[in-house]
Amino acid sequence: MSIRNLDGKAFAEMVLYGARHLSQNANVVDALNVFPVPDGDTGTNMNLSMTSGAKEVEQIDTENIGKVAASLAKGLLMGARGNSGVILSQLFRGFGKSIEQKSKIDAKEFAAAFQAGVDTAYKAVMKPVEGTILTVAKDAAKKAVDTAQTETDIIAVMEAVVREAEASLERTPELLPVLKEVGVVDSGGKGLLFVYEGFLASLKGEKLSEKVALPSLDDLVSAEHHKNAQSHMNTEDIEFGYCTEFMVKLDQDKKSFKEDAFRQDLSRFGDSLLVVSDENLAKVHIHAEYPGEVLTYAQKYGSLINMKIENMREQHSAILSQSKQEAVKAPAEKQPYGIVTVAMGEGIAELFKSIGATAVIEGGQTMNPSTEDIVQAIRDANADTVVILPNNSNIVMAANQAADVADQNVIVVPTKTVPQGMAALLAFNPAANAEENEANMLEATTHVKSGQITYAVRDTNIDGIDIKKGDFMGILNGKIVETAAEQLTAAKKLIAEMVDEDTEIVTIIKGEDASEEEAEELAGHISEAFEDVEVEIHDGKQPLYSYILAAE
Repeated sequence: MSIRNLDGKAFAEMVLYGARHLSQNANVVDALNVFPVPDGDTGTNMNLSMTSGAKEVEQIDTENIGKVAASLAKGLLMGARGNSGVILSQLFRGFGKSIEQKSKIDAKEFAAAFQAGVDTAYKAVMKPVEGTILTVAKDAAKKAVDTAQTETDIIAVMEAVVREAEASLERTPELLPVLKEVGVVDSGGKGLLFVYEGFLASLKGEKLSEKVALPSLDDLVSAEHHKNAQSHMNTEDIEFGYCTEFMVKLDQDKKSFKEDAFRQDLSRFGDSLLVVSDENLAKVHIHAEYPGEVLTYAQKYGSLINMKIENMREQHSAILSQSKQEAVKAPAEKQPYGIVTVAMGEGIAELFKSIGATAVIEGGQTMNPSTEDIVQAIRDANADTVVILPNNSNIVMAANQAADVADQNVIVVPTKTVPQGMAALLAFNPAANAEENEANMLEATTHVKSGQITYAVRDTNIDGIDIKKGDFMGILNGKIVETAAEQLTAAKKLIAEMVDEDTEIVTIIKGEDASEEEAEELAGHISEAFEDVEVEIHDGKQPLYSYILAAE
């Protein structure tokens, strides 16, 4: 079997195969996270990004490959999450641009499209790093071009792409020392390989792995809510007030997981319960009155990720209030400035709002917002100039992409941590012009040290530090610098690294896993050890990171 020309129908099928294969293996990609922190989300981001592209492709019925590729690029662009998702979107943006005028393509044009995607992606990244998804894409594209010089079969070209992507992925540890040190290959490159493997399986008419991807909780939850919706419900009639969603990364070293028993045990905490699982992951939706009890129980089976808790009584009251006011509500007046920031944790969101943020996008570790999420927030800000504070290194590229897409004047201040975001926001001056604000906010980020305390999800050695699963790690400006068996001990050791003779104030942002008593003890330790340093405590309510620390 050989294919000399590729049309839109065949390419659309390739995209759907690629998206499905990535979705089925997203947890494998997540597990390749270099840092042993509980928020490895490369697979999740790439999966959500590719799924967005595939959904756009499903909406179009044409044999014109240029139009199908354009739909894929559009869906990927708006659905891109995290750096890996943005790079994936740029790879297929360039791919699509290369063939936009074609109704079908041959082997040479197919290979050239891969190369065009690589060229576009490299241009989009400020400082390309070799040993990443970019390298895997580059090596595979070069092999495609070389193969197409003598080969007219598109299947043969795709086989060459997959073989070279596999080989390139195995070489990534030699190009990026941190990968070699930890003993893994690049996670983004692995995700891209899954996409390419799906492409090849489609072309050859082969079935993918029989493993079934987890059903989407979004659709199930939507159906469940619709089924239980009561148009005339009173707020006080809501028995279980918190819509609770989360995922459990199942741990074989913890309690043995059996879905039926797990579901039965959770049912005592509330109603509208939905549980879907495979051998590595369980997704949960439940309406509970005490969500903390639900999370505590679920944690017996593994680490918790992608947690979302919403107060349905507040939502219901707000909907009723909004419906009463909507008819008479006048359009909001456009403001000179709007500031959009990203935060994970109700307390951190409120903190940002209290110091001047116009809108806070829920997101951060494990929950990177998409380009479309950020674009919508820009529009909702209703301002002449909108400033975006990503507050996470894995969201900066999506923020820049949103700025390019939005039809407003947008400034991205590339904050990589919550403390940097706070410092930048405090430096904002509504009386200054956009250029002055951008410079001042960027300058402010250089005067704050950012610290985080979280736990290790596996044994490893990184930067010469031996880390044991379950240990608490102190991360300073993105680098693991301390470990300890106790959470408070790790925090104290990290503070010693952060505070110097120029430090005037330390801010402690307490997460869900830290008690008020412990936070007060940490504050007392800082005051005693550093007499001239002022200490502030805020309840950030963030998951995964028991403390976020700022030293200025």
